[in-house]
Amino acid sequence: MSRLLLCRTCQHEAGSTADNALSALKQAFENVGLDRDLDLGTVDCMGACEQPVSLAFQGQDRATFVFSGLRFPDDIDDIVATARTYLGAKDGWIEDARSCGRLRFCLRARIPAMKPDDAV
Repeated sequence: MSRLLLCRTCQHEAGSTADNALSALKQAFENVGLDRDLDLGTVDCMGACEQPVSLAFQGQDRATFVFSGLRFPDDIDDIVATARTYLGAKDGWIEDARSCGRLRFCLRARIPAMKPDDAV
């Protein structure tokens, strides 16, 4: 199972909160049937405070992607598109991010999956 984590402490636009954004994302994922493949949750501070709002995709044996500078509800469709691309990518490693829409310009970190045979 993979998950999407939304920063709970990011300053959202006026009148919006992390809970509102998470609810909107959950509804969007349910609408397209991705709610079975992706857990959604929040976490305190992902360290992208200079460009709120941040979120991350991660999963067991999958790459981790961190995005910041997101706008709710404007970016929900691109978040859904990115989730589809992430879930469909081998090891979660997105090679071609054009399907991610505006999120491809919001990428802050792309961390490969740790494999059992990786040496330190």
